[in-house]
Amino acid sequence: MANTFTQIFIHAVFAVQSRKMLINPVWETYLHQYISGIVRKNGHKLIAINGMPDHLHVFIGMKPNQSLSDLMQDIKGDSSKWINQKKLLSVRFIWQKGFGGFSYATSQVDTLVKYINNQKQHHQKVDFINEYLDILNKFNVDFDPKYIFSPVE
Repeated sequence: MANTFTQIFIHAVFAVQSRKMLINPVWETYLHQYISGIVRKNGHKLIAINGMPDHLHVFIGMKPNQSLSDLMQDIKGDSSKWINQKKLLSVRFIWQKGFGGFSYATSQVDTLVKYINNQKQHHQKVDFINEYLDILNKFNVDFDPKYIFSPVE
């Protein structure tokens, strides 16, 4: 869109169905690269991506050409299809419904990138549910606890 100038930073958090530990360190870098390609294909910029076997954090410089919900549908749908087509698991891979989306100011970019890049160390101290609840509370997001990520089966 001509003459449209934006700076929109979005941090999205999403989990594997039932928070199962299915993202394998052997292929997680390839998953991150694949998701980076989805983000770029949609006209956005991936700033950081990292996570744990049960969830991912993506930090995106978004353009206003697409809603966050549509981008997340593309990321989750295309990446789960890729994992299943590559037969990276002996079970069907599915992302949990929903996601968390949080906006950041330019002054917060470096701090958030460090936070995302240090997920492995961070989760030695804090589990995913408490991390997610902390983020929701920090951003004053109203939520019903029954809709927070499904429990591990």
